[in-house]
Amino acid sequence: MTEKNFYITTPIYYPSGKLHIGSAYTTIACDVLARYKRLMGYDVFYLTGLDEHGQKIQQKAEEAGVTPQKYVDGMAKEVKELWQLLDISYDKFIRTTDNYHEKVVADVFERLLAQDDIYLGEYSGWYSVSDEEFFTESQLAEVFRDEAGNVTGGIAPSGHEVEWVSEESYFLRLSKYQDRLVEFFKSHPDFITPDGRLNEMLRNFIEPGLEDLAVSRTTFTWGVPVPSNPKHVVYVWFDALLNYVTALGYDQDEHANFDKFWNGTVFHMVGKDILRFHSIYWPILLMMLDIKLPERLIGHGWFVMKDGKMSKSKGNVIYPEMLIERYGLDPLRYYLMRSLPVGSDGTFTPEDYVGRINYELANDLGNLLNRTVAMINKYFEGEVPVYVENVTDFDADLAAVVADSLAQYHKQMNAVDYPRALEAVWNIISRTNKYIDETAPWILAKDEVKRDDLAAVMAHLVASLRVVAHLIEPFMMETSRAVLTQLGLPEVASLENLNLADFPSNVTVVAKGTPIFPRLDMEEEIAYIKEQMEGNKPATQKEWKPEEVELKLNREAIKFDDFDKVEIRVAEVKEVSKVEGSDKLLQFRLDAGDGEDRQILSGIAKYYPNEQELVGKKVQIVANLKPRKMMGRISQGMILSAEYGNQLTLLTVDQNVPNGSLIG
Repeated sequence: MTEKNFYITTPIYYPSGKLHIGSAYTTIACDVLARYKRLMGYDVFYLTGLDEHGQKIQQKAEEAGVTPQKYVDGMAKEVKELWQLLDISYDKFIRTTDNYHEKVVADVFERLLAQDDIYLGEYSGWYSVSDEEFFTESQLAEVFRDEAGNVTGGIAPSGHEVEWVSEESYFLRLSKYQDRLVEFFKSHPDFITPDGRLNEMLRNFIEPGLEDLAVSRTTFTWGVPVPSNPKHVVYVWFDALLNYVTALGYDQDEHANFDKFWNGTVFHMVGKDILRFHSIYWPILLMMLDIKLPERLIGHGWFVMKDGKMSKSKGNVIYPEMLIERYGLDPLRYYLMRSLPVGSDGTFTPEDYVGRINYELANDLGNLLNRTVAMINKYFEGEVPVYVENVTDFDADLAAVVADSLAQYHKQMNAVDYPRALEAVWNIISRTNKYIDETAPWILAKDEVKRDDLAAVMAHLVASLRVVAHLIEPFMMETSRAVLTQLGLPEVASLENLNLADFPSNVTVVAKGTPIFPRLDMEEEIAYIKEQMEGNKPATQKEWKPEEVELKLNREAIKFDDFDKVEIRVAEVKEVSKVEGSDKLLQFRLDAGDGEDRQILSGIAKYYPNEQELVGKKVQIVANLKPRKMMGRISQGMILSAEYGNQLTLLTVDQNVPNGSLIG
């Protein structure tokens, strides 16, 4: 493996509507990593694009009165324009309607059919056109029944309606590769990040038993036809996943990029909602084709709003174009990379967006640059003094903070923990602002004997800002260039071997600096963003919400023997997280004292918006309930709670009570 060849991919986006900041986040996140790796001496290939086949696209085109091809052509143009606006440095934009891709998809399908990894059968199940995905009844968030109790329809975890589909279908033999996939996971524990995602895939989808996947459809035509049986079109996810290798030239005459970059480091980044496809279906497909598996797969969280997921009907959708037009590109890139915690969701609020611009960008960074340029012009006629170490009593500590922050920055960038990487940069900014207060240049300037001290302070300020400008280059390219231009320094060429002392001579700052981030009127700008969000709300739109899972006790009197069958135990909450695709469910990992942690799902999310406060609490659970599937996940029991009015509280016990203690 050539370590300096790096292949980074976004998911290919489904062009069924205008992309909001969620898609912008993933694309910018990959762009940041691509830029960072290039500045660290890597040969990088960055892929993004569109997933253009499927029933939903065919229906969208029919609604618009155009052909599917014309519809996706228009969407591709819009997305490319958005990526240009976001300054995305991709190397290739793939579309699954590209001829070379469709040919490889058809060839691969026939090859797997010939080697019996694909077989013909019949599929019956609930299908969501919007998600292009099948669901079992137990996976549905809501089930509709007629008066006789028969299931007539339902709602998928995403909130979209499902319909019953029964048709001839080809199937991918996932079950044949289950053991091999588990072995790969065990031998590559860092394959899926952040922590916990891999175990989630094992526990919820693999250990209950992998079912073979339907990989063709006959009820619509907008897709890649199966060559040997053209009434079938290839299932959109099978088609889409192959983009990662077809874009590099796999199974084509020109395959140099595939040989080069797939044998380097392969890095996929996707939203957590499509992690199952990339962590289960994609690795198995690669095993079938005898292609090495990727090195890293990141399943990041979502940006949500205070009132839940973004929804046009709620008037809370944020589009990147509006924010860029009003505030510029760099504040958006900074905010998105700074505000989404690794492994969990982030909440977008207008208050937070404007606040970060004012306090972190304008006050912290912008003010530091303004003060530095002004003082060098005032005290040294714009000429930056020569950098000399350890002149003042504060130089060594500033240098130590810069060195420690540089090491932390590189560590977190390689971990793709952007909030912590930017935190390391802001540690330098904060320490440098403090350095000004400690050295008090305005006092040093009054004493000619302190001229060397004053010169050292100015050089240290410029040196520190130079390091900051280099480190923010992958995130905020315009800001990085603006800082360096005002300081009279060359643009960033590399991040390798960056340090405080490596400072050029004969540097002249600009005669008068321009604020790079003018302060905003908080009240006015918050109102503006809210107004724009409300403007995205349609006149009417039906929105489905997942059914809340709850237990209603039968109020009829029961015998003691019946009650005695219920086993209530004390269990300690070890982990808790929101369930993707559900506004109501929380997923708990609990220690009930029986030697093995158990998983319980509970519909109490709205009562505990900060679910992490439950970690460490000792709760009461019904331990002998028969396990059941909820939204495709196993729930092994029930957590007891008390309801009063519109409130709900989990029933807890004293922390000194041992886990597993019986309650009776």
